[in-house]
Amino acid sequence: MKPNFKTMDKAELRAYVLQNREDKEAFYALMDRLETNAPTKSYPCPNTPENLEVMKQAIREKLENREP
Repeated sequence: MKPNFKTMDKAELRAYVLQNREDKEAFYALMDRLETNAPTKSYPCPNTPENLEVMKQAIREKLENREP
């Protein structure tokens, strides 16, 4: 009997998928859950040299502050 993927939290579902890699239903349930929780913020394309520099600086800061 398969577990109810809807009642599992994300960590439980991920652990189940790792232990049952052949279970495509579980994999798709996890991917749906991750997609649902994905951030939806979007950024416009820079349209001026000033905006391009702001974007470059933001990327540099993000790269410098990321965890290894």
